[in-house]
Amino acid sequence: MVHFVGAGSGAADLITVRGARLLREADVVIYAGSLVNPELLTGTKPGCEIHNSAEMTLEQVLETIAAAEAAGKTTVRLHTGDSSIYGAVREQFDRLEAMGVDYDVCPGVSAFCGAAASLRAEYTLPGVSQSVIITRTAGRTAVPERESIRALAAHRSTMVLFLSAGLTETLQAELLAGGYPADTPAAVVYKATWPDERIVRCTVGTLHAAVTGSGITKTALIIVGGCMGQEYRRSRLYDPAFTTAFRQGSDGDET
Repeated sequence: MVHFVGAGSGAADLITVRGARLLREADVVIYAGSLVNPELLTGTKPGCEIHNSAEMTLEQVLETIAAAEAAGKTTVRLHTGDSSIYGAVREQFDRLEAMGVDYDVCPGVSAFCGAAASLRAEYTLPGVSQSVIITRTAGRTAVPERESIRALAAHRSTMVLFLSAGLTETLQAELLAGGYPADTPAAVVYKATWPDERIVRCTVGTLHAAVTGSGITKTALIIVGGCMGQEYRRSRLYDPAFTTAFRQGSDGDET
């Protein structure tokens, strides 16, 4: 059996209770060594085999899993954050199914959630944005043209960019060309929730200069949008005039 486990955004205690249990019980752990906090590995049981997938190909990962299956062992495939976002897991799922290997997935706390917590931000503010776009700037990995930064920027919703800290000159130009005003708030969160986390606040118009000046080149999220500004509408859910299924509001409307 293989368990794909989201390790969380960085802090060792942000792994889920289920994920921590699966990690403790595993006979073999294959972890994303470039991003997963190694402190998580201290909770593995004696004799557990530990493999760093940063030094492995997909084929080597699968060979390691196959060997563990043949020996009747349980494997945890430990991914950073939540494996559903830039986790390269689909290709593993498909190969395991072809091999007849059973697996399941334990979700984790994504870095975009960790970054929001660090920023004390709400991505979906009433009257500002009710949508969150999670994307990346095209680099060595291509992005479909319909999902270009310029195209997505036209929505002017909250945008969270992974894997883009080293491409901010292009990113800034595309955000502006797509429709974000230059004074739109932005933030760069380096290693969200890790002990050495850093936050750089700026605007879309100063993004490239701010990131260049900070020396941050990787392992950072970029958040863009009015959700980090000061203007928003009060939530209707907690407005005394608003009727809900649980209380009568002063507006008298029961629908």
